[in-house]
This record gives sequence, structure tokens and C-alpha cells, in this order.
Amino acid sequence: MTPTLRYALAPLVLLMAGCASTGPVPPTTVAAVGAISDEIPYPKGYLEAAAMPDSLALLPPPPAEGSAAKAADQEAYQQSLAASPERQAIAASDADLTWPHVVSGFEQVLGISLSDGSKPHTEMLLRRAMADAGLSTYRAKNNYQRVRPFVENNVGTCLPKDEEALRSDGSYPSGHTAIGWMLALVLTELAPDREDALLKRGYEFGQSRVVCRAHWMSDTVGGRVTASATFARLQANPTFRAQMDLAREEMAKAR
Repeated sequence: MTPTLRYALAPLVLLMAGCASTGPVPPTTVAAVGAISDEIPYPKGYLEAAAMPDSLALLPPPPAEGSAAKAADQEAYQQSLAASPERQAIAASDADLTWPHVVSGFEQVLGISLSDGSKPHTEMLLRRAMADAGLSTYRAKNNYQRVRPFVENNVGTCLPKDEEALRSDGSYPSGHTAIGWMLALVLTELAPDREDALLKRGYEFGQSRVVCRAHWMSDTVGGRVTASATFARLQANPTFRAQMDLAREEMAKAR
């Protein structure tokens, strides 16, 4: 392109950029977004229920008794009993989904805060996306009502205070794993230079559920699948896309 043509097109490029940036700015407070419910005071996700991927249709049934896959699940459970105290401590920490604790491990990877209030669009992007990921698992969860490994094997978990609630919550697929994988996927878009480390942290987040004996290994595989499907659906959501763009700007300035 010649300099003359570049200068001639500059006003048009600016006009198009201005048009692309118009539209409502995504909200950055729970009050503006709305909470999931009185019992679950987390911000709602971006996706309406009808737009969620169907985890029941997407996933195969959980491994049947006597199958090789169930044997692999039980072997992974046995290995969890030998986890070091340090790994058990990480697993207990990963079990806590409260904000901002849930992103603390990812902050260590990035070397910056994701929760100090300086990046409101980044925070809301992560919080709403993790809500979508967690809720996406429930059609399959509620259908299969798979018994968790700590119940089947009559042992404790790394976070005893959660055990009563977990006993009545289906094990397959893992909602914690879906949330951790979603956080990793979103953050790789915001910090692509840290992709490998972020995905490793997201994978370990899910493995913590096996270490905790709160989930079978196959539950975590299903959780990553549902999170990936939900992340794909989010690409078509205009509010998610707009907030992602604003979050990229915040992260670029912070980094």
C-alpha cells in the first residue's frame, strides 16, 4: 500500500474502529450482572440455560462396574492415597471455589493479581465464565448421580467440611474440574505467552479432585470436555466477546 493510499484510508479505518467499539459496556459488578441465586451468590454466567452445551448428550455414561475404565478409576483412587502432604494441601486449596481464592494459583503463574480490583473486566470475565462452566455439568450430573470415590471407599476427603454436600451431588462430570479448565482457557486468551503454564495449572486443578478423593479420574476428563464445549459456545456470545476485548486491554496494561 502506498503512503498516499494509506493516508486516504486512515479516516475510514478510524471510523470502522469506532463502530466496532460502540455498544453497551459489559457490567463489572455482581449487582449489575445478577446472582445465580440467593443460595449461590456468585454472578450469573453469560449463557442462558438453552444455550448451554448438553453434557448428557455430549458425554458417554460413566464407566460401568467391571469395565477397564472403572478399574483405571479405582487405580487412580489408590494412587491418591499416596499423595504427599504438600500435594494434599494444594488439593485442599483447589477445592475452595470462593472468589478470589479460586484464581490464586493462576495468579502465581502470571505473576500479577487477577482480583485486586484494578482489572474489573478481567475479574468479571473469569467469574461469569466459571459460572457457565460449573453449571454446564449438571444435566449429566443430575442424570447419573454417580457415587463419589470417598463414599464408595468409605474414606475422607482433603476438605471434610464439604463432604456432607458432596454425598448428594453427582460425581460425573466434575464441576470443579470444569471451572479450573475454563479459567485456564480464558486466561490463555489473555496471556497467550503463558499458555503452557496456564493449561498445566488448569489440568492440575482438576487432578486435585482425584487427589482429594472427591472425584474419579473419568469425572475430571468429562469436566474438561464440558468446559471446552462451553468455552466454544461463549465465542458466539457478544457480551463475552466484548468483555474479553476489554480484559485483554487491562491485562496488556498490567503486564
